[in-house]
Amino acid sequence: MHRILVSDPLQPIGLDMLRESGAEVRILSDDERPKLTELLPEYDALVVRSMTKVTREVLAAGKRLRVVGRAGIGVDNIDVQAATERGVLVVNAPTANLVSATEHTFALLLAVARGIPSADGSIKAGEWDRKRFVGHELQGKTLGIIGFGRIGQRVADRARAFEMEVVASDPFLDPAVAARLDVELLDLDEMLPRADVITLHTPLSDATRGILSAARIRAMKEGAILVNCARGGLLDEAALLEALESGQLTGAGLDVFSEEPPTDLALVRHSKVVATPHIGAQTKEAQKRIAVETCRMVLAALDGSLAVTAVNLPFTSTGTRGEPYLHLGALLGRLASGLSGGSVDGLRVDLWGIEEAFQAPVAVAALKGVLDRFLGEGINYVNAEKIARDRGIEVVRSTHTSAGDYPHLVGVTLRGGGREVSVQGALFGESDPRVVGFEGFRLEFRPEGKLLVLRNLDVPGVVGKIGTLLGEASVNIGDIHLARTGGTPEEHALAVLRLDEEPSEATMTALLDLPEVAWAQVVDMEASG
Repeated sequence: MHRILVSDPLQPIGLDMLRESGAEVRILSDDERPKLTELLPEYDALVVRSMTKVTREVLAAGKRLRVVGRAGIGVDNIDVQAATERGVLVVNAPTANLVSATEHTFALLLAVARGIPSADGSIKAGEWDRKRFVGHELQGKTLGIIGFGRIGQRVADRARAFEMEVVASDPFLDPAVAARLDVELLDLDEMLPRADVITLHTPLSDATRGILSAARIRAMKEGAILVNCARGGLLDEAALLEALESGQLTGAGLDVFSEEPPTDLALVRHSKVVATPHIGAQTKEAQKRIAVETCRMVLAALDGSLAVTAVNLPFTSTGTRGEPYLHLGALLGRLASGLSGGSVDGLRVDLWGIEEAFQAPVAVAALKGVLDRFLGEGINYVNAEKIARDRGIEVVRSTHTSAGDYPHLVGVTLRGGGREVSVQGALFGESDPRVVGFEGFRLEFRPEGKLLVLRNLDVPGVVGKIGTLLGEASVNIGDIHLARTGGTPEEHALAVLRLDEEPSEATMTALLDLPEVAWAQVVDMEASG
């Protein structure tokens, strides 16, 4: 019999599911929650919402713990890395709040456009000042959606009912998919001055943090409205306040903030802002779906099923022998994604000498490595293929019998943005992942840390110039790997440098200004997606 500890309030329908499965369920009171680490050692699963912080220390106390269920989508309160290290599966409910978040986006948009909160406060104060509340219609306006995933697409559907023109910016969306959905796909900097309304629907990751910078907020259309029901940290709040004060923007609807609850209330108290306390998922219907979806995933995971919405995966489906191959595939996908630096149309995974039981998992691992750099917390080994299909990314897996010099070899080829990136990797000593090929060059390095990849002319002195330039910028080189075609000096060579710190934009510009350097790209293999 499974023992499940529920540390935050959960809808009764979810608790009933747990009990009806035959599990022993204990619900912590507010007074008991501080004793979580004392109680957890006797339980197989922990179900939390946002109140409980599942730290490394909490996970270490879970001697029997196999699953953490997050009743919601965000896992900011869970140390996912520590859970993965301990082989604890983290499951969540990423689809349960799609409708509620979509509808709340329009609740905020309409409230800002028509000044509803101010009008409500005015009439409740005994006033009748109709001239003061002249709003804006949505009909005929252009809605710009940043992040065209599941919520962004639902927002687009509802915007059409208001007869709005819809454009979207999503560097990871196939233009053919956007065309099929009748949405014009634009570069973000092209979209901002064109849209009357900007709404954000992208996860918070290293790639999206501060995506609406001060410069981009200043580039927004005069009189535009901004709505954020996605994640705090996506925009520069100080710059937004300045744009509201100056009159550049008509208003903003905000459900999320970089600090929650916010301690600096200047923005939320502004007369042009409609603010809510992160309630995008706070509907009765969504809460029931969240409880049901989370509890279903927890029970399935406890029963050993991998058909769950997992944020991480302990690789038990392939056993310990398969784990290094999945790790290799994910690293190659992440490296290819970082090198491509743009949209993805297709992914091909070539497998030489990989046993059949590992082939599909390795391909999915490579796809996840490609996707999670851009899409962050919503990507896992279960939903990666579906998300790729939804975004029009073609995924092809090819198997081969012989890898030549290597008994087992994995190749990842990424196509998109008018270019193609191809990397190959192998396991050394059955557990040490190495890159052994890059776009026709043969070289060997570990895909870890901060990597500076350069194409340069195969002429004397190039390495010295690069080292000198990085040294003058106080960027230390950990190791360097070189490859050449063996042809004429005018042909390109390849260099991969592992750096102790990431070069500044100015340093990268100086590198590219060297006449011998044709191309350079930094890939942080440790950065989260």
